[in-house]
Amino acid sequence: MARYDRAITVFSPDGHLFQVEYALNAVNKGTTAIGIRGKNSIVLGIEKKSAMKLQDPRTVRKIVQLDDSICLAFAGLVADARVLINKARIECQTYRLTLDEEPSVEYITRWIAQRQQKYTQSGGVRPYGISTLIVGFDTDGEPRLFQTDPSGIYSEWFANCIGRNSKPVKEFFTKNYPGLRKEEKTEGEEESEEELVDFELTEEATIKLAVKALMEVVESPKNIEIAVVKKGSLRFLEVDEIETLVDAFEAEQKEKEDNKQ
Repeated sequence: MARYDRAITVFSPDGHLFQVEYALNAVNKGTTAIGIRGKNSIVLGIEKKSAMKLQDPRTVRKIVQLDDSICLAFAGLVADARVLINKARIECQTYRLTLDEEPSVEYITRWIAQRQQKYTQSGGVRPYGISTLIVGFDTDGEPRLFQTDPSGIYSEWFANCIGRNSKPVKEFFTKNYPGLRKEEKTEGEEESEEELVDFELTEEATIKLAVKALMEVVESPKNIEIAVVKKGSLRFLEVDEIETLVDAFEAEQKEKEDNKQ
């Protein structure tokens, strides 16, 4: 295996690009990031590391704005993310200057994914060690949520999680996301697979779902950062707001346990 993982452009006999898989491992060791698409808003949340006492926490951001209506959260190597984010911001401005209109969320997602894919088949470089959640609103006001990974794949989601501990959070979304249901089996038909259907989530309900999802893997509300993305705006929740939501969630859980007894 050693001779195949030294060059990014060389496939192993069983079809693997080991450097791309190593980049995915870097993502899986990064802090958790989630995205949830609501009716008129999108919520991004991350597991925030505790800052050192002499460090200004405002300088460590894993939720950033690319354009007026497009934001990004990431998991993986912070330095790689900074470079890719700056290039994506330049692309947004170039698009505006060239076409005199704002770029769509899918356009920027595709551009980022193409750049990530390019670094999987070029000599003398290595893949970006990050996965991204790109959210925003198209010109018709429709909220969008996309994910990209180091291999250059991108896909659209209703709710998703990247980084470490992503598996339990995805399982939480599968059980608690309002848009997921099983089609009823009709007589004479085979059992159908689970199908995602459209739904409506208010801003408040979307925020609560995000906090509940992160509490599956985070011990303290102080380690949670939540951002609400609306058309043309990005708002970060204050720590007090998050703590209030967590307290309400814990009280609700305790009440359920008491009722079971």
